[in-house]
Amino acid sequence: MSIYKHFSRETFDESGKLIKFELDFEDNFNFAYDVVDAIAAETPDKRAIVWCSTEGEERIFTFEDVRRESCRMANVFAGAGIGRGSRVMLVLKRHYEYWFAVIALHRLGAAAIPATHMLTVSDYVYRLGISRADAVVCTPKGDVTSRLLEAVEETGMSGSCILLTAGNGGADGFRNLCAEAAAAPDTFGRRETSVSDPMLLYFTSGTTGYPKCVIHNYSYPLAHIVTAKYWQRAEEDGLHFTVAETGWAKTSWGKLYGQWLVGSAVMVCDFDNFDPRQLCAIINKYNVTSFCAPPTVYRYLVRKGIPDMPSLRHASTAGEMLAPEVFRAFRERTGLTLCEGYGQTETTLLMANFAAGEPAEGSMGTPSPFYNIELRDLDGNPVAPGEVGEVVVLLPENGRQVGILSGYLDNDSQYESVMRGGVFHTGDAAAMDEKGRYYFCGRFDDIIKTGGFRVGPSEVENVLMEHPAVEECSVIGVPDTLRGQAIKAFVVLAGGYQPSSELQQEIRESSNRSLAEYKWIRLVEFVSELPKTISGKIRKGELRKAT
Repeated sequence: MSIYKHFSRETFDESGKLIKFELDFEDNFNFAYDVVDAIAAETPDKRAIVWCSTEGEERIFTFEDVRRESCRMANVFAGAGIGRGSRVMLVLKRHYEYWFAVIALHRLGAAAIPATHMLTVSDYVYRLGISRADAVVCTPKGDVTSRLLEAVEETGMSGSCILLTAGNGGADGFRNLCAEAAAAPDTFGRRETSVSDPMLLYFTSGTTGYPKCVIHNYSYPLAHIVTAKYWQRAEEDGLHFTVAETGWAKTSWGKLYGQWLVGSAVMVCDFDNFDPRQLCAIINKYNVTSFCAPPTVYRYLVRKGIPDMPSLRHASTAGEMLAPEVFRAFRERTGLTLCEGYGQTETTLLMANFAAGEPAEGSMGTPSPFYNIELRDLDGNPVAPGEVGEVVVLLPENGRQVGILSGYLDNDSQYESVMRGGVFHTGDAAAMDEKGRYYFCGRFDDIIKTGGFRVGPSEVENVLMEHPAVEECSVIGVPDTLRGQAIKAFVVLAGGYQPSSELQQEIRESSNRSLAEYKWIRLVEFVSELPKTISGKIRKGELRKAT
């Protein structure tokens, strides 16, 4: 029996569809002790991580390996003064040491701050200043150590922030965590922790301003049971592969908590440059059973050609809009229907195309049975099917919902704003069809009001992406004396196409033939690139400012 059943209750209808999901856990639940150690005690040789690198390295770690190595790191951290309530930044790319380090911090009741190695010095300065990290553990590869040393110096934290490296090698000014852990005891007695303790501090992508620091507490992993089992369909003794670097919340979604809770190992490939053929080769070499990646990955796979992948039984996607052409092409080539999901850094999985239903092209699916979700207008009233509203999560009477952030670090006013009215406000706009399926329309603030109609940018962008000349695009509303706002498209051209007024007209007219008249694109501008956050999300605010 998968260990997740110890902490949850599931209710199904006559057809086998999950209609209710509840959690049951103790106030001192801790993923390290109650999941990792429990699995290691019962099935020590059970696979936890299958890891490989582009240099040809390969390692397979069992749950007993994870238990042992995380205990060793916990002893090193404790010896350095790290304990309950401490904050430790982890910049570890896709190194397997991330899994040991984050579980070690859970043992201590400390808060991990995952961050990507792609950050600049100023990015690290901002994050260190906001989080007031007690320690940093980073990769020794590249210039990450030099950037972090500069950032620590600039923030004045040189005397208070402990610096360690984890990975193959050390660096000047840093202690070598792996070397010290190798000499440390491989047992670590249970420490007192609480589910209300901060466990993870994730910085948002910052599409509408400076990144906010999201706090998730120690109950957070349990909310990802639905993520792994019913959306990604990770299986007992299977191998799940989510494409994500450890600095992003997607790692918590697809490379750790839910997967281990449902009994699946996780596939990790330590690479720097994305190669679609490489991903397919990994899937086939290691017999990956379930796969999750952003639409960009599937778009590359479709364009480069998808080989046979006989072991793969399920594929899912999230993070941005999935173009209909990619949805159709992937299904035609593999026989697998891409299942979209939706959530935020502040949440776990809110909606998805779940196992019991046939995914609809372009739909985020239906709400998770773990959450009570509605679409509401600006006045807080539910909207009718077909109308655009904000996605909100109705909260329990105590105002706390497992899987929803427990706060923004040192920003109570922002937290109170998103929790106003007894609901969690996602700020995302969607519409629901008569079958209860939801369709993403963009950020609520990005909705275009044209000629008395409300238009979600994403539905226009999906049509634009059907044109072979369009590599990337983004749609905004611009002032228009006749309509209030006119729809303008910014387009990055695909290879082999040159900007011209004739091509602008062709793209506009071709797209408009597939759009209702009130959704017509009035303006097309070619750009060499779109402004993006470091996580790849388009900054529509910058496009509006430049117009």
